Amino acid sequence: VGLALRVLRLPEGTPSMKEVASWVREGAVAYLKQQYRVVAIAFLILFLLLMGLVWLKLLPPLVPVALLTGGFWSALAGFLGMSIATRASSRTAAAAAVGLNPALRVAFSAGSVMGLTVVGLGLLDLSNWFTFLTWWYSRQPLPEGMTMDHVISSTMLCSSMGASTVALF
Repeated sequence: VGLALRVLRLPEGTPSMKEVASWVREGAVAYLKQQYRVVAIAFLILFLLLMGLVWLKLLPPLVPVALLTGGFWSALAGFLGMSIATRASSRTAAAAAVGLNPALRVAFSAGSVMGLTVVGLGLLDLSNWFTFLTWWYSRQPLPEGMTMDHVISSTMLCSSMGASTVALF
């Protein structure tokens, strides 16, 4: 958040830089909307496939939900990263008018926001699942024929699969 705010406080540059940056942002939003429509179809198919495996008692019951949460956090990270990247473009160009070092500082700060967002939201999702499943199955019986390790690892791996699926698109 600190890096993002620092980048957003920098001057946007000349009016023509601002205009081009607005076009880039508009195109990025249109791209993400289209991409997320396609991803939604892929997630529907994967969700139904996983529900079938849960119905056959081959996977723990919350695995399909974990796919969706992993995908949600990954999509949010992509949206936030794209948002800061497109907002940083004109600021980087404006900083380049001063010199190479200021421009690189803006660009690396904006890029760091994406990397830290992906890692932070991924860890948030996995830690939430671990905490919830540990709590839930300390109070509820485990699915038949499954151990706590199997339930937790299957669920967390499927959450990661959801995040990776969004990232592949």
